[in-house]
Amino acid sequence: MADAMHDGKPKPRNLRAANRRLALKLAGVTLVMFVFGYALSPMYDVMCRALGLNGKTGRTDAQTVAAQPIDMARTVTVEFTGLATSGLPWEFKPLTKKMELHPGETHEVKYLVHNLAREEITGQAIPSVTPGVSASHFKKIECFCFTRQTLKPGETREMPVRFVVDADLDKDVHTITLSYSFFNTDKISAQKYGGAALAQSEDHAAHQGHVPAASGG
Repeated sequence: MADAMHDGKPKPRNLRAANRRLALKLAGVTLVMFVFGYALSPMYDVMCRALGLNGKTGRTDAQTVAAQPIDMARTVTVEFTGLATSGLPWEFKPLTKKMELHPGETHEVKYLVHNLAREEITGQAIPSVTPGVSASHFKKIECFCFTRQTLKPGETREMPVRFVVDADLDKDVHTITLSYSFFNTDKISAQKYGGAALAQSEDHAAHQGHVPAASGG
């Protein structure tokens, strides 16, 4: 004990050893956090695919849809909702609130968006489908959420969504809700209008297969 202590305090040599151990522990924690940060995105992606959140609903094409059977003996109700989040001075709503369809049929609905601001603004729509078990069976052929949307001051636009609900949808599912939340993609602009921009817009764009902004119209 006498060797380890000097006037009731650790010797400098032991203090340096303790500091090295602490530094190694902190480095280990930092490494774990770094690895977790990289793993979080794939984990988020998997969760979204499983639960049908943030657009993890699947994407298809007209040829694939044409080859699918239609279940004429069954009817499913699809509801549509839309919300422009704070920070995005847009009016945004579905022109069709609800429809009944046969699984396997292709349908199209339109959403209306109106830029209330006196400046050009770009937004990104993030879709979500509930219940989660129906997400992988809800396939979008065409959707305004595939690209960012840029609206000029006062511009109004009708935006289509073409989709199909797979015929092999769980028999216990009778109603599906497709929801869209529109976010401002610019941080400064969003703050100007009292909200926040889409913090992970690039991640959402990547898992939706988005391409650069679509403007005009």
